Amino acid sequence: MDPLEALVVAFWAMLPAYVPNNAAVLAGGGPPIDGGRTLGGKRLLGDGKTWRGTVVGIAAGALLAVVLNRLRPVLDPAVPAPLPEPFPATTLVALPAGAMLGDILASFVKRRLGRDRGAALPGLDQLDFVVVALALSALVAPDWFGATFEPAVLVVVLVITPILHVTTNAIAYALSLKSEPW
Repeated sequence: MDPLEALVVAFWAMLPAYVPNNAAVLAGGGPPIDGGRTLGGKRLLGDGKTWRGTVVGIAAGALLAVVLNRLRPVLDPAVPAPLPEPFPATTLVALPAGAMLGDILASFVKRRLGRDRGAALPGLDQLDFVVVALALSALVAPDWFGATFEPAVLVVVLVITPILHVTTNAIAYALSLKSEPW
């Protein structure tokens, strides 16, 4: 697979996992997932992880996957590399749910490390959602995952994700949608 094709496949296949956390920020608020519970005197997750944000994030990613499936036949001939196979029904939910779960797990880790809400933890902040989204997708749709995420595509995902993450967070911060630029 050439680099351009790997880039196209990586970006297309990961879009449903890239969108949920951004949608959650826009729709956030409401009751926190942890209900204010603590472990060892520290919040389990914190106020930044809410039920509404999680549900909206998963729904936004799933809806985007449905839209991409519908657009695929029209766009495939127009892009410079072949698009991956359509998202199976299971991955419509697995990619965005994995992204949200990865972010939730990262918050749990950060609270255990004594990090405050919004505190940066380089590496974890940029790849938490990707690793869990990929793992969950591999679990629920192994054939699609294997055909889509060839080694070159996985490398591209691991390289472009931190760049996209930093860029989108900086934009959200500049637009006052986030209280920190990471």
